[in-house]
Amino acid sequence: MNNVKLAIVYYSTYGTNYAMAKAAADEAEAAGAEVRLRKARETVPAEIVNSVEAWRKQAEATAHIPEATADDLEWANAFLFSAPTRFGTVASQMRAFIDTLGGIWQKGSLANKAVSAMTSAQNIHGGQESTLVGFYTTFMHWGSIIVTPGYADPVIFASGGNPYGASITMGGPSEEELASVRFQARRLVEFAAKLAS
Repeated sequence: MNNVKLAIVYYSTYGTNYAMAKAAADEAEAAGAEVRLRKARETVPAEIVNSVEAWRKQAEATAHIPEATADDLEWANAFLFSAPTRFGTVASQMRAFIDTLGGIWQKGSLANKAVSAMTSAQNIHGGQESTLVGFYTTFMHWGSIIVTPGYADPVIFASGGNPYGASITMGGPSEEELASVRFQARRLVEFAAKLAS
């Protein structure tokens, strides 16, 4: 056990980002972090969610996971965010959660904490990099310390080569992609432990 308290906040329509967040949570715990796995609140009306079978099934399968709150981020000394791209930017459900954090951002509660991000898209050029850069722009405003995977491990090349963060194309995650998620989680915990010591 180290002194890292990691809040993993994800949004997942069909399960990809949930699978990524769960793999990251398991790896972070194995690396000694205390982890809170949380989901961003669904903002789409229930009748729309229920009209799409895969969306409804994902919502039902993860109903037991608590919704993220500002308290989770105040508790944490590290953050990992995962959400799909929507038209080249972060899904609106995650943006809606981020937009609730103004009060703790103004107090400095998000500053000087390690942070990283992951994403997914329907295809390989579906906005994954711009989504991650969008996340990181927000984190710069917070004063958080951005920890990307970079090309710090060969697994990044095997999984598609995104140095900004794990990014999965529809149909995943494959074992190679999950390996990049696990590497990113370990790297985040490692740097968070240094910052928190």
